[in-house]
Formats: sequence, structure tokens, C-alpha cells
Amino acid sequence: MEPVLQTLSELIAINSINPAHEGGVPEEGVAQYVEAFFAARGIETFRQPVLPGRDNVIARVPGQDSSRRLILEAHMDTVSVSGMTIPPFVPEIRDGLLYGRGSCDTKAGLATMMHALAHWKEDGRVPPCELWLAATVDEEVGFRGVTKLCEGLSATAAIVAEPTRMRIVVAAKGVLRWKIRTRGVAVHSSQPHLGVSAIRAMVPVLDWLEADHQALASVRHPLLGPATISVGTIRGGEQTNFIPEVCEITLDRRLLPGEDALTVWKSYEAALAGIPGINAIADPPWLADPAMETTPESHLVRTAQEVLGGLGYDAVPCGVPFGSDASKLVRQGIPSIIFGPGNIDQAHTAAEYVPCAEVSAALAFHLEFIRRF
Repeated sequence: MEPVLQTLSELIAINSINPAHEGGVPEEGVAQYVEAFFAARGIETFRQPVLPGRDNVIARVPGQDSSRRLILEAHMDTVSVSGMTIPPFVPEIRDGLLYGRGSCDTKAGLATMMHALAHWKEDGRVPPCELWLAATVDEEVGFRGVTKLCEGLSATAAIVAEPTRMRIVVAAKGVLRWKIRTRGVAVHSSQPHLGVSAIRAMVPVLDWLEADHQALASVRHPLLGPATISVGTIRGGEQTNFIPEVCEITLDRRLLPGEDALTVWKSYEAALAGIPGINAIADPPWLADPAMETTPESHLVRTAQEVLGGLGYDAVPCGVPFGSDASKLVRQGIPSIIFGPGNIDQAHTAAEYVPCAEVSAALAFHLEFIRRF
């Protein structure tokens, strides 16, 4: 087995489900593995505390030009294993695919980046610029690992590991999530005329949100398409023989580059107040992450295109609808791309896998990119 695939298999075998999910634990097992991997190769590491028992791990290889720093960033946490149809922590290769939780999202990316740094130390050469590998916590829930990483951080560029099918991603949608509640008057269901149904009051809100979703389709980003809004959950009522007093929905609004999350939320709050005949409240958002965009003309993207094209892959920059740690790095002023083996369609699935050939190719990409950058 190739060393990078062996490392990936060993990472999969470590439970690092985000503690916010069922069966979750701190990422400490993966953190210790990353530290031991680099210690065995004489590479400096240091920890960055984020939450109790949950630290980022950063490995550093000095470069010829200490004024330039390239960051390779990958998160250590995964989603839950609920509903999986394969043993989640027993890596297995079948038909050129490596199965297991986190194989695709995003331990494959982490493994390739670890071996890319190790190569420069083992080869005895000094890379052109300083190299950091940042293995971060909490990407799957709150982005608190990368947020901590960005405090006072400066770098020339960054590559963020996510399953992109070996494409160079230069744009990604942001996300805004919040709740809307309608209130009614609870009475016994035998006399509904004496009360006001909060569920019934939610109907015009849902109609208005569907109309807004349709209106958003008229403005399209060249790589990302339109912004979207969707209702993820709805809850209302206490029991069948009560007229419900409260109904609540949660919303997911995908943002385009240039949209300010707070401004967008305030526009919905104002529109909600204008719907006649209902008592409705929009809670402040619990998640607000801006869209990410890096100019295709940047040195980072141009170099990535040259390298990826040389490996025989499609080197045209693209966009993705999902969020990642990259948006926080871009907001910090660090040009970033998202790149990695695997397909986002396999992330979080019941039988998650990553193609072994893409893992090997991703390592080759990182090695050549560092040499040229």
C-alpha cells in the first residue's frame, strides 16, 4: 500500500466525529496522530488551543524565503456515523476505492498534505517558502478551529482541503442560518374559533419565502449560480387537541460573493414585519459565513492550473455551493483555493469513499505546487 494511503487508513480508524454530533469525541486522537507523524520526521509542530480538549495542530517547515508562507489547511473532525452501511472506522479498499468515515471529507486531503510537508524534510531540500500544515478542529459545526487559526495570521496563500474532484475551486457560496417563529393563541381544539393557530400563521411566511427563492434565481454568479433560500425544519404545536401557540422554522440562505450576511438577514427581518395579519419574529442568525472568491488571475490560481493541467486533470477554475474553512482565510486577506481528492457527493454518506488514484494524484499536485510556488 502506498504510504499516503496507509496514513489515510490510519486516520480513518480514529474516531473524530465532531462532539456536537451523536457519538462525537474531541479531535484529540487525530491531533496526536498528526503530531507523532511529524515528530518521527523531525518536523516542528505546535498546538493552538481552541476549545477545552480540542486544539489545532500546526506543522512548520522553514523555507528559503521566510517572508512568504504557504498554508495547507485541513479539518480533523467528521460528521456522525449514524445510518452508515459500512464499518465507519474500518478502512477498506475495494475496486480502487478507500471506504470509511472521513475518507472523502476530508482525511484524504489531510493525508496528502501531511506527506507533502514530510517529503521536503525527508528529501533534505529547503522549500521555496515557509510551509505550514494546519490541522484544525470544528469545521463540521462552527468553524471555530479556522477562526482561531486566523487570529493575527499572515500568509502569502492557502490551499484548503475539501473533496473537489481534483478541481481548483476559486469561489464558494456563504451561508446564513436563522429561525422564524410565529405566535398564536392556544385553546382547546374543540373550540378553535377562540384561538389563533401559529401553524396557520406560518403559511403566508412559507409562501413569501418560496416567492423570494424564485426571485433570487434572476441574479446569477458566473461560477456559483444564484443565491438560494430553503426551509430546513418546521416545528409547531404541543399535542393534537391544542390549537398551537408557537410554530418555528429554520432557514438556510446561501450567499453570493459581495453579499453581507447581516445586511441580508436584516432585509428578511424587515420583509417579515411587512406580512399583514401575523405575529412573527426573526431570531438573530446563529451562523453567518460569507462567500469566498479568489481571482483566477492570482499567482496562486495560475500556478495551481499549470500543475493540475500537467497531471492531466481539468485545470479550469470552478465554484462550489458548499462552505468550507477557506472563506475565513480569504476574509483574513489570504488568497485561497479549495482543492482535494474525492467528490462532495460522497461526503457524509452511508458508504463514504475516496478514489485511491485521486489521493495519489493530489499528493503529486501538492509536491509540484510547492516546488513551483
